[in-house]
Amino acid sequence: MWFTVFNKGGDHLPQCVGLHNRWQSFWTSGGMMGLWDGTDVPTREQFDYWQDVICREFVPLSAVKTGEITGFASKVETSALGSLNRASIMSKAQITRRSSREIAVSDQAYFFVNLQLAGQCLARVGGTCSVVAPGDFMVVDTTEPYEFEFKGDWRMLSFRVQHASLAHRLAAFRSRLGTSIGSTGAGAAVTSLMTSLSSLPDDLPPASAEALVQAFESAVIGTLAAAPGPAGDAIGTTPLRAAVMEFVKRNYGDPGLGVDLVSRVFSISPRTLHTLFEGTGTSFAKLVRQLRLQHAFDVLSDPSCSLSVTELARICGFYDPSSFSRAFRRHFDVSPLELRRASAAQTA
Repeated sequence: MWFTVFNKGGDHLPQCVGLHNRWQSFWTSGGMMGLWDGTDVPTREQFDYWQDVICREFVPLSAVKTGEITGFASKVETSALGSLNRASIMSKAQITRRSSREIAVSDQAYFFVNLQLAGQCLARVGGTCSVVAPGDFMVVDTTEPYEFEFKGDWRMLSFRVQHASLAHRLAAFRSRLGTSIGSTGAGAAVTSLMTSLSSLPDDLPPASAEALVQAFESAVIGTLAAAPGPAGDAIGTTPLRAAVMEFVKRNYGDPGLGVDLVSRVFSISPRTLHTLFEGTGTSFAKLVRQLRLQHAFDVLSDPSCSLSVTELARICGFYDPSSFSRAFRRHFDVSPLELRRASAAQTA
């Protein structure tokens, strides 16, 4: 959700004069922590304070106060855990919107995983409307419009995840975004992790923090994959296969790209990964090999290329130049050096 977006570098202090004396931050060995407490603000200024905080320190959005509320007490606490930003939030009844207008002026993108602790949130994302009750969580994408309506006092844990970390892994499950997921079954993995991670100190060793972040991201993906989607929605192998293929196209130069890595990234079993390509005329291994060899062919066909075969093999994800040359010859019936000579001869 929007509340956790925070500049860890501390470059931007509130520019609104009314906020300067009411905004607190402090450094720990793990990074910047923030505290925004509107309860000490004069009653007539509390809602303006809330809007200033979320609009100046978080992603652009608009908020509307609802109900007969004299004041507008609110509190937000943020801290970092590796690349993950955590927030504990409490506020009053309101409607908060992130429209295309706010998205247009945003220069960063995130996914937010929101765990409702108290009160209810009526979430409208795309054509989906969900009631998020205490104990439920949902995932939203800040590059898409959404609206949250809180009927009364509410509390929430909200974790901000870098968009690039989840975008390709969520490609097959985007219909699940904005839907309420309970804390039973697979959902228990996410809600338990959020509760546990929210209480961890932010000065954990970097390697430990990032391992926990990756575990959390995988739990989110696995839960979305298992969760029922909107009426009429069914996730088959085609969108997941497309997401896997897109991931492979972007990473075929990684020598470590293989079944184990892709299975971990998409939180699926190796068997499921192989099943995705049944009946397609190819396999996962063939897809990876074909992409690597085709890229090598395109490079060698360019007479201006000065890469050695050893360098090209490494760029295309092969550990061993000899195995690269053998695979290349089997696939194209010509060796890498023979293709290079032929391309040079045609230019001459």
